[in-house]
Amino acid sequence: MTRLRITCVWTLSVAAAVVTFGSRPLPAASPCEWNGIDRIVAVGDVHGAYDRFLEILKIAGVLDADAHWAAGNAHVVQLGDIVDRGADSRKALDLVRRLEREAQTSGGRLHLLLGNHEVARMLGDLRLTVAGEYEAFAKVDSPSVRDNYLKTLKPGNNFEREQLIEQTPLGFVEMRQAFGRDGDYGRWLRQLPVTIKIDGFQFVHGGISPAVAPLGCQAINDQVRRELTNDLDKTRAAPLATLAARPDGPLWYRGLSQEPDTFVPQIDEILAKTHSRAIIIGHTVTASGRITPRFDGRIIQIDTGMQPAYVQGGRASALEIRKREATAIYVDRRDPVSMAREGPGAVAPEPAWSRR
Repeated sequence: MTRLRITCVWTLSVAAAVVTFGSRPLPAASPCEWNGIDRIVAVGDVHGAYDRFLEILKIAGVLDADAHWAAGNAHVVQLGDIVDRGADSRKALDLVRRLEREAQTSGGRLHLLLGNHEVARMLGDLRLTVAGEYEAFAKVDSPSVRDNYLKTLKPGNNFEREQLIEQTPLGFVEMRQAFGRDGDYGRWLRQLPVTIKIDGFQFVHGGISPAVAPLGCQAINDQVRRELTNDLDKTRAAPLATLAARPDGPLWYRGLSQEPDTFVPQIDEILAKTHSRAIIIGHTVTASGRITPRFDGRIIQIDTGMQPAYVQGGRASALEIRKREATAIYVDRRDPVSMAREGPGAVAPEPAWSRR
């Protein structure tokens, strides 16, 4: 990244209107834990593949033919990385934000978790943002908005100005404002959790490392939220020192998908410390392009490469957990998934279906 590009990314002043959405809280064992849920549906990384995302949600029975919530009181978890790599990330974000409200009205819940790409964008890292994502924020007055912004950078000569124009596509300024601390998308995303737990199943984008496991669900969420809000300047100055961006943090850690089978003792330790029976992760595309259990079903990988521009041969998928039975849902078929029913230290709540 050139010095001009770095300046372009990091010096933009962020100012946008704040949109607040009302919500009706649902009963929870803690701010990040729910028990007694009849049906859970989890979807991995989207990366702007809006059409495939919409299709798999319909096939999984989450949406009706008109793309409205049809899952009743189910809990749907999207594991983050909606943005980057694909042109339609804004459409996917808007869909999820609408479904959050529709789900609560129906007695269900849509949980959007942060992925490393959402965090990267909020920190100003746009290296994997594609042209169509900027275009989605462009308006009629974008040329003048860009020109006013470039004036604040004070290019030294015409050549430098031309470079800045080339590196600042129309919609760039508006998108950076939207994902800023007080922007429409930025304010919303900064309040979202990194990890949640439903009936003993922990959901997180990257994974829970041995170093992070003792923190617990709520402490992880609180710390990342603080790093992206009150401590944002500190986070930008030294991102690798933060839970939000360090390699073994919950948004970037790949050990659960890449460690060898001999990592079992550490898996047991992680599950015991998090009081989980299994951890469901995205972030790392499965080698088979199918939802993949590891370590006797105690880790479930669900990133199957939804964005075709990023993963050739990838596909959309959803993981359904119903009555403790897990099913991988694809456009063309459904497969059973081996999943651990209990984990070290897990407290098995009585599900709602067992009381009927």
